[in-house]
Amino acid sequence: MQKITPFLWFNDKAEEAAQFYTSIFKNSKMGGIQRYGDAGPGPKGSVMSVTFQLEGQEFMALNGCPHFTFTPAISFFVDCAAQEEVDELWEKLSAGGEKSRCGWLKDKYGLSWQIIPRVLGEMLQSSKEPAKSSSVMRAMMKMSRIDIAVLKQAWEQG
Repeated sequence: MQKITPFLWFNDKAEEAAQFYTSIFKNSKMGGIQRYGDAGPGPKGSVMSVTFQLEGQEFMALNGCPHFTFTPAISFFVDCAAQEEVDELWEKLSAGGEKSRCGWLKDKYGLSWQIIPRVLGEMLQSSKEPAKSSSVMRAMMKMSRIDIAVLKQAWEQG
């Protein structure tokens, strides 16, 4: 087991969410499911928690009740190699959720994700080309889903 595991609190959709996420990411799988017993607090036999992996990263999800909800202050940053991956993840994860700005979205469970092409970080961190990096930042700030072709155009014009 990895040293630090993201732990996600759901009202009653932990198993459904884990199945949703593992259906989207290619190198993913469901793990174990623990069920509530006689001591509760959930109904006996209902899902208490589930473990799963996304791209080799372990996660745990709990059906904890409606006391807590997700906030955009915590999000999962997804490093994408190509536009096709950005587009696929953007559409699948935002289905039933909410698309936002600058590669951010909220899925149908309220969890925030950043779907970011690797090239964006490379362009923004270029200390040798500050004017080009600024041009890319201005272009990115106008986007919802990140478009690599538009970023490259902004780089060339910067």
